[in-house]
Amino acid sequence: MKLLKDILYKAGLIEVVGSTNITISAISFDSRKIEKDSLFVAVRGTLSDGHKYIDETISKGAIAILCEVFPKQINENVTYIKVKDTTLSLGIIASNYFDNPSEQLKLVGVTGTNGKTTTVTLLFNLFRLLGYKVGLLSTVKNQINDEIIPSTHTTPDAIQLNALLRQMVDKGCTHCFMEVSSHAVVQNRISGIHFVGGVFTNITHDHLDYHKTFAEYIKAKKSFFDSLGSDAFALTNKDDANGEVMLQNTRASKHTYSLRSMADFKCRVVENQFSGLLLNIENQEMWSKLIGSFNAYNLLAVYATAVLLKEEKLNVLTTLSSLNSVEGRFQYVRSDNGIIGIVDYAHTPDALLNVLKTIADIRTGNEQVITVVGCGGDRDSAKRPIMAKIACDLSNRVIITSDNPRSEDPNEIIKQMQQGVDAVNHKKTISITDRSEAIKIACSYASAGDIILVAGKGHEKYQEIKGVKHAFDDMQVLQENLKLFGK
Repeated sequence: MKLLKDILYKAGLIEVVGSTNITISAISFDSRKIEKDSLFVAVRGTLSDGHKYIDETISKGAIAILCEVFPKQINENVTYIKVKDTTLSLGIIASNYFDNPSEQLKLVGVTGTNGKTTTVTLLFNLFRLLGYKVGLLSTVKNQINDEIIPSTHTTPDAIQLNALLRQMVDKGCTHCFMEVSSHAVVQNRISGIHFVGGVFTNITHDHLDYHKTFAEYIKAKKSFFDSLGSDAFALTNKDDANGEVMLQNTRASKHTYSLRSMADFKCRVVENQFSGLLLNIENQEMWSKLIGSFNAYNLLAVYATAVLLKEEKLNVLTTLSSLNSVEGRFQYVRSDNGIIGIVDYAHTPDALLNVLKTIADIRTGNEQVITVVGCGGDRDSAKRPIMAKIACDLSNRVIITSDNPRSEDPNEIIKQMQQGVDAVNHKKTISITDRSEAIKIACSYASAGDIILVAGKGHEKYQEIKGVKHAFDDMQVLQENLKLFGK
């Protein structure tokens, strides 16, 4: 319960009708979830406009309305607050309602096309081993110390986000590591949140179904760094073509990391094997159980972040070397006869390219690489033929299959992917709509020493078809079939 006048602090008020000296029991932008004595925030969404539901929310018990346009009929028992942008004000109000929890934590946001989940998860695990109580906000899960909370979005909405941060503070957390998606930035889901640091991993072709152009996608990522305060740090991947663009207008202290050029934090890959990586980070060697040069970038970003958070360098390297890979990120198994199976979340062209290049770097050249790959429905369709071409160019056999078709026809998605298969690669490519059958066929093709990559879904434990989520686990299906064919 909070006084309305207190939670409106810095919310950008234009006009108020009614009293702000009233007690608010809850905040909601969903008219279906209105409680008695609550504040309803009328948000203009992609599917509906919350302004249409103002009267309905009042009938359900809302006593205050935050909106961009006042309704024609004013209820004298209700307070109306006009602002320029309700999504922007919602974040500030939610933060105030929960007593500004982000200001009571060392909150670090990680953004980029690939590597966000791995980076925040490694940071979470690292800082727990360093003795801290820590929070995690990621695509895979949200976690407060040992308590796991299911995740539905890369970045929660402003109310959920502040509620989670409040729980973290109340449970003694000193740090939180959070994925920051481009959608969340554009939709103002991180409005009112205080970050002590921002990390940029990379940016490649993705989410153009939402952002429309690559320039808009870059702009969304960059605006996160533009919003950082002078008391924060901004850490960017210098090897990415747009890495230093992220630092151009930020007030935060600027830092870079690199595997290929001069930077504040430097790393060199000494050995890259299926058993792990030997890295030289700032003239100190460390062994990691993670695999591939893309993970060298992730590990370097984690190391740099920890150092910028004032942790002792050698202690960080020692602890980092004990960490395991993140579920569904180059997750590796081996059959009895030596067939290697890899499950990876690679669902963008760049991520798939990185995984297949990593396999190419490690393999001897005598074994087959068999790739099972699909593309999600209701997402950026331009990347579909590109991903098929990458899979074909870097694999001996390719099985194009269904991913999460969502509302689309999986066969139509597969047809779009097939447009990237040229005449040279046609003979080594087949299409099997049933994902389980596709993985089974991949295993039947494999002989001792061959490598099977199952790409696209990674950690997910479901397949979404026509709005229904069916239980499906790539790793489980792969392991079951490796037992059949890998003896």
